[in-house]
Amino acid sequence: MEKGKLQAYWKTNLSYLIALLVVWFVVSFGFGILLVDQLNAIHVGGFKLGFWFAQQGSIYTFVVLIFVYVALMNRLDKKYDVRED
Repeated sequence: MEKGKLQAYWKTNLSYLIALLVVWFVVSFGFGILLVDQLNAIHVGGFKLGFWFAQQGSIYTFVVLIFVYVALMNRLDKKYDVRED
């Protein structure tokens, strides 16, 4: 792969990583710690929403983000014709 395409590939890859890490941080730290009091006013399935995000929501979000990253990288690999050997 030529240098310009390689740099564009890695720039896009890093932008995906940063965006997904920001989402993960907001859900785990923001919803689970910073906004817990506001979210606890909402009940879902008998549980306070802030508690749910702190205990389960951040884990579910992390698993979903893994699948999102895989889908984004597969699309990026096809765009730049990158294959695993």
